[in-house]
Amino acid sequence: MSSSSTTIGSSGTTVSQTLLDTMNSTSSSSSSSSSSTTSASAMQNTFLTLLVMQLKNQDPTNPADSSQMTSQLAQINTVQGITDLNTKLSSLATQLSAGQSSQAAMLIGSNVLASGSNVTVSSGAASTFGVKLDNAVSDLQVLVKNSSGQIVNTLDLGVQSACVIPVSGWTPVDSNGKTLADGTYTITAQGTINGQQATATTLAASQVQSVVQMSDGMPGLKLANGSTVALTGVASIL
Repeated sequence: MSSSSTTIGSSGTTVSQTLLDTMNSTSSSSSSSSSSTTSASAMQNTFLTLLVMQLKNQDPTNPADSSQMTSQLAQINTVQGITDLNTKLSSLATQLSAGQSSQAAMLIGSNVLASGSNVTVSSGAASTFGVKLDNAVSDLQVLVKNSSGQIVNTLDLGVQSACVIPVSGWTPVDSNGKTLADGTYTITAQGTINGQQATATTLAASQVQSVVQMSDGMPGLKLANGSTVALTGVASIL
């Protein structure tokens, strides 16, 4: 099926209607799919070809208005610039992801502190845990609860600045000094700023077993406790 054409200038030069539609974004639904996939560079070349052809064949006594052509060319240049920028950003993101994957792989076998609330007690020893503070506090307390949710001990860590506070070597005893039974305990943290409760995030220690890809495409760490955290979710390396 032949496409229609349009005559430009007094010499009778014809231009494909498809070409005109491409530049004016007025293509029919049957050709919209191919037009949408035309690159900005190809559109720019097509536009320049059309522009030169029209200038060659315009009526000297009634020259074409070049303002719209100039405006469309500027728009095409803008689209081309955005396309180039997106390509460079995509390349940069790929390089960043590769770099983070290498960093994550180096952590395999290491013990890290990440968001968590479990502390394991075994043979009179407790696993390392920690607290992350967004603000300095005048009094930081860590509450230790058993599987029934009862508070068995409260650790007073006193004045702390805004930072990650690892707690290791804690002897697992209750408030009466009696050794805690083996098992998994839950910790919660609370801080005080001028009498008001402050934000405190508890951290649990675990060993990094492998590197996995997160839903956003970025590398994550599979921990021995069964959880998966983003590389940025590691608060401290022990």
